[in-house]
Amino acid sequence: MITSLYELLDLFPNALLCAIIMSAVCSTVGVFVILKRVIFISITLSETATCGIAASMVFHFSPLAGALALTTLAGCLLSINYESSRIPRDAVLGFVFLLASSLSIILVSKNGFGLHEIKAMLYGDLIFAGPVDRNNLLLIGLPALILLLIFVRPIFYSFFDRETAQVMGIHCRFWEVSFFIVLSLVVATASKIGGALLVFCYLVVVPATALLLSRNLTIVLLLSPLLGILASLIGLTWSYREDLPGNPTIIVFACFMFLLSSGLTKGINLLKFLINKFGKNL
Repeated sequence: MITSLYELLDLFPNALLCAIIMSAVCSTVGVFVILKRVIFISITLSETATCGIAASMVFHFSPLAGALALTTLAGCLLSINYESSRIPRDAVLGFVFLLASSLSIILVSKNGFGLHEIKAMLYGDLIFAGPVDRNNLLLIGLPALILLLIFVRPIFYSFFDRETAQVMGIHCRFWEVSFFIVLSLVVATASKIGGALLVFCYLVVVPATALLLSRNLTIVLLLSPLLGILASLIGLTWSYREDLPGNPTIIVFACFMFLLSSGLTKGINLLKFLINKFGKNL
């Protein structure tokens, strides 16, 4: 396994670097996606980014520009406060998701793209990541993550304790909109090479695994990117060794980590229950 990792690093250095950056950024941002309970937003934005990439293939402009434009627009639309609206946010999410998915299919079908192009949009392929993809992640993904970590305190209070935030003078609406814009930028940048499914996996499955293992936010914010990087390295190495598609292999391993953590957590809780119930009688 170690030998395969060294060979992969020698042959596809950009793939490993993109996987590390993308998994670290998305897995950290995903902690707030889960805690805010806006999980469906992540897959909606991923699908919107896919639609932007499909449009760029048809009209011959930068795929990153198409993904950024549509995803940022969708993020701003979804960040609107729908509490006083007759239409809930979930309905708007469904509308955006269906529209983006359908437009992607129409754009692909009307321009004669083959199965390879469709699979590339949906699943991506980290193995073929190049210097441009690496630079995009470094110039957009990393700064977005750094800003999120710098302003984690006002974002946290805006999400989970609005009354305290208002007392502290924190403008909740500003920080909520800022978070959705950061999320949109991260998803758009990652979807170009990662595909909608892998980005969704990093945003949901990996941070959910970290939240199963700890309730401390600081630990979770450290653990989530580490788990994302671990899943990426093992998934890519295994796919290279066994000649399997890289992105789906990463997703499967991330899901395996989630199941393992879930079983471990339930086992520990059961052990604590048994100790508390019968320990006094021993």
